[in-house]
Amino acid sequence: MPAARPVLSAAEVAALFLTLSEKRVLQVAWSATDALARNWALVLILSTIATMIVVPLMVLRKYVRISLNIMRTTKPPLSRSPLDFDRLTGEPVSFPAYDGLPLQGLLIRGNPRVLRRGLVVFAHEFCADLHSCARYCRCLQEAGYDILTFDFRGHGQSECPPDYTPRQWVTDRDLDDLRGAAAFAEHWLAEQGYPVEFGVFGISRGACAAVLLAAENAHARALVLDGAFSTDTTIEYFMRRWAYIFAKVRFVYENHPPTFWRFLRWAMIHYAAREFRCRFPSVQKAIRRLTPRPVLFIHGEKDSYLPVEQSRRLYALAPQPKYLWVAAGARHNQAAVLHPERYSRLTMTFFDQHLARLTMPAPASADHAPPVPWGHPTVVADEASPPAAYAAG
Repeated sequence: MPAARPVLSAAEVAALFLTLSEKRVLQVAWSATDALARNWALVLILSTIATMIVVPLMVLRKYVRISLNIMRTTKPPLSRSPLDFDRLTGEPVSFPAYDGLPLQGLLIRGNPRVLRRGLVVFAHEFCADLHSCARYCRCLQEAGYDILTFDFRGHGQSECPPDYTPRQWVTDRDLDDLRGAAAFAEHWLAEQGYPVEFGVFGISRGACAAVLLAAENAHARALVLDGAFSTDTTIEYFMRRWAYIFAKVRFVYENHPPTFWRFLRWAMIHYAAREFRCRFPSVQKAIRRLTPRPVLFIHGEKDSYLPVEQSRRLYALAPQPKYLWVAAGARHNQAAVLHPERYSRLTMTFFDQHLARLTMPAPASADHAPPVPWGHPTVVADEASPPAAYAAG
């Protein structure tokens, strides 16, 4: 008879199973070690690639988070209190934005005692309202220009959708608002029997919206842009400016290649559009598409929020005829406050020649010379420089 098989206890079965499992683990570990030893070069390459991908992604994520906080919280300084000027009076009007949102505006007729010169659409700065046009456009109204001013959504008396929060960065919603104002202006001009063309006077974010509108609307015949900037390049400026606060290794943040910053700003705009539920059009791309028309750039020399290089960059991309006035000593949107007479004379002369198409008489003396020789195709005007020092850009 065959010998009886020994009966194993539960403890012995468990020990045997563990022994077999350990052997299997050791076999797998040995096989993996052997494979790594035989393919060490491939492993090194894969590890390097993984490191090169993971580390930059972690850096990008950190910078994007920082930049999103900048876009959420950073607010530009207003040039002065919104109530520091006497308001201009006019006819209250309402019209829909391009996406149908009701907007409130004011149509201010030009001085009835002088010849009418044209219509200027005013686009106010962030955190202001339609009445702020008085600070910038009073001289135009007195000279005979009609002014159409309005409240962007979320400002003044205009409504704001519940899913949108206005910020200092120009969005597709702001462009929709200015499109609505342009459509109202065109309809009103046609009804009055006037030529369907107008000037646009934009301040800061309003100036950005003016460029975006002009790139698609040929009826915007002349542009005055005070404190203009492009969101993408400005975000890159802020990221470079604040990187040293958040980055732990100085050598790293000081030696990022230009490609890194360009990719970072692209990622930043992408994440911001998704979080804020709107698009952030590039003003510098729009100005490249701008068909030739007169553009006057104004920027404060000591603007610590948006450096003058932002306007210089856009100026360099704009088609002819174009002009740039750097207001000496002025901070953000302060040129009209610090140099009120020159500001008024400069903007009125610009619209007179390029919108009203008035022929400027020759000055009787140097003291009465126009602030900028508009006949020159390109002039860089600097308040800090004497008139004789104006030079072609």
